[in-house]
Amino acid sequence: MKKLTIILFFMALFVNMSFAAEVNVFSARHYDSDIQLYEKFTAKTGIKVNIVSGKDKALQKRITEEGEDSKADIYITADAGRLGAFDAKGMFQNSMTPAIKAAVPKNFRSNNWTGIAKRARIMYYSPERVSANELNGMTYEGLADPRWKGRVVIRKSNNIYNQSLVASLVKNNGKKSTCEWSKGIVANMARDSKGNDRAQILAVAAGEADIAVANTYYYALMLSGQKGEEQQAAAKKVLPFFPNQADRGTHMNISGGGILKTAPNADNAKKLLEFLLTKEAQEHIVNNTFEYPIIDGVEPHDLVKQMGLGYKQDLKTKVVNYGKNQATALECMLAASWK
Repeated sequence: MKKLTIILFFMALFVNMSFAAEVNVFSARHYDSDIQLYEKFTAKTGIKVNIVSGKDKALQKRITEEGEDSKADIYITADAGRLGAFDAKGMFQNSMTPAIKAAVPKNFRSNNWTGIAKRARIMYYSPERVSANELNGMTYEGLADPRWKGRVVIRKSNNIYNQSLVASLVKNNGKKSTCEWSKGIVANMARDSKGNDRAQILAVAAGEADIAVANTYYYALMLSGQKGEEQQAAAKKVLPFFPNQADRGTHMNISGGGILKTAPNADNAKKLLEFLLTKEAQEHIVNNTFEYPIIDGVEPHDLVKQMGLGYKQDLKTKVVNYGKNQATALECMLAASWK
């Protein structure tokens, strides 16, 4: 009897320890370097990170359908629009801690989710076909100007990065103005929207267009040579441009995460979010994904620095507005026949 009691005691202890020492991450980010980062967290804390990777819609569907039975603790993805839309469905709990609040500026988080890295959505142009005068005072709004007719490439309207960019325009300029702007963008397209962000940069390099819109880390990735010599050479044919420097600043977005309302390991999830905002973790992120750090005291990757530092970021438009204005943004884009 005594022996059985001892066995049961250690079995219960093991079960309790296993539950206390893990965190389940559902991630739509596709970087192997993230896995390495989670391994660093485990080495420091003893908390095992279980990772479920997939596309956003599939992960959200699974979390929603499993409900109270879901094992997911943290949902991590790219784009504040995705986080905001999922939050609007009541899927997150308050994810803030004093450490997170101290590390992340208010405009890059909500109470229920936080950014872990920043990315800028900027323009890329051909220095052979676009003059400095044309870019003087250039804004996102200016892309709808008739002088760019047949010269612009940008991704489809179903792309979340574009939806968040347009949502920021809705917030700053209103629905009517943004819907008119969307019509101007479509009228100025060099071709129907297709491909990812790198495809837009490649189109400018190939002479199919003069100016493109894409996130900064795609350009740095191409310059790094990780996507092959052909894409590296193409990236060297175009130059980056940070718009809206005379007013609100360049559009900024995030990668981020939040703790789910049904999280079985919420405390461990908070510890992981806090770790992702440490200097060690931030340096790991920016040097592997070419994103911008979200905390002070960390430098971007050298290739990102070469694109330009000290540019004015849009710190006026809080990223929570991307999810709030997402439906209106898509309505404007579709009304303009933005494919």
